[in-house]
Amino acid sequence: MPEPSLSGRVALVTGASRGIGRAAALALAREGASVAVGFGSNSVAAELVVEEVRALGVNAVAIGAELSDAAQAAELVPRTVELLGGVDVVVNNAGISRDNLALRMSDADWRAVIDVDLTAAFVICRAALRPMLKQRWGRIVNVSSVSGVMGNPGQANYSAAKAGLIGMTKALAREVGSRGITVNAVAPGFIETDMTETLDTQLRVRVVQQIPLERMGTADEVAAAIAFLASPQASYISGAVLHVDGGMGA
Repeated sequence: MPEPSLSGRVALVTGASRGIGRAAALALAREGASVAVGFGSNSVAAELVVEEVRALGVNAVAIGAELSDAAQAAELVPRTVELLGGVDVVVNNAGISRDNLALRMSDADWRAVIDVDLTAAFVICRAALRPMLKQRWGRIVNVSSVSGVMGNPGQANYSAAKAGLIGMTKALAREVGSRGITVNAVAPGFIETDMTETLDTQLRVRVVQQIPLERMGTADEVAAAIAFLASPQASYISGAVLHVDGGMGA
């Protein structure tokens, strides 16, 4: 059998205790990467993901951080290096939403989403680029959203943060490409996760009607796109936004 494409590499995945983050951690582990499972408050779920990753034959650790605190977010990178010996792949997946119409959106809800969904991703990228530049190799994948591409009513904060991730991705790709580092984004549409499980039946029907493939996606489908962008097969792709949305953004 051929050696897994990320054998010997180390990946940091934020928001990896559930949903897309968990699926991404497992997908990268299947490709041979050791994984730092970043989490916010659910240490029990994170440790379960660590066990799942280790069962695939690679190392894993859980590292907690409150991503609304930029200093804690940045610390994820040196902690990953300390515990796993380096950092080669970063997946900025963690995010929150605080939905409301713009006229009713509080300053606190605006700042909370920008801090976690955009600023934390930036400081993690900035911290990770230091070791990546030295080793002249790295893969960064930022998890944006169809909301950041098309906009979505009631999500001015979330759409702004996710659009900001796309702009940051493109700027960083231009900054660090000469050092063997690629920076890309994935833009998921409606994905079956804990967040979408709470949708009532009528709203779910309306959502699916917007999707050309007539179904929601799965976390594993997004994770496959993330693993691809981290793989050697994607070595000439940088600054791209890979839509995983069933055709919504077409």
